[in-house]
Amino acid sequence: MSLLDAIDNFYEHLVVEAVEKTRDPGDGQDFLVDVMCVALNRLPTRYYRHSVDLMFYMADPEYQQMLKAVEEAVAGAREFVQAHRRDM
Repeated sequence: MSLLDAIDNFYEHLVVEAVEKTRDPGDGQDFLVDVMCVALNRLPTRYYRHSVDLMFYMADPEYQQMLKAVEEAVAGAREFVQAHRRDM
């Protein structure tokens, strides 16, 4: 196992969940991956080693604030990617 495999960014999981919740039937995989990248670039990073530890030490208001930030980032990312789409 590499050292990089030992850590993760908590926002990645939240963004994936938010993208799945807002997914439209016509959304292709490339579009969704672009949305995830744009959203993640608009959010801070929150690295952790063990998710249990992160959730134990995170207060509920902080978690709710993170969810709201993710929701806003994903909505903005969808608009951005849609507006900058290139027809191929």
